[in-house]
Amino acid sequence: MTISFDIQNSMKSIDEQILRTAKEIIVKFIEMGRLSPSNIHESFKDIYATVNETVKKAVSPEAPPDDKQD
Repeated sequence: MTISFDIQNSMKSIDEQILRTAKEIIVKFIEMGRLSPSNIHESFKDIYATVNETVKKAVSPEAPPDDKQD
């Protein structure tokens, strides 16, 4: 029971860090003038998805690789 609780807390913490990182990237892009506030919504979804995918791949290396070798 404790192990599953620890895993859930760990994943929740990772999800919070992913969200925080995506937000920080958006803020930096706005500060640098590479992104305007009018198109944050679409950009945030893309940045969040990229950060999420990258982190989840790094956290669970036991997952099979995407590229298939015949």
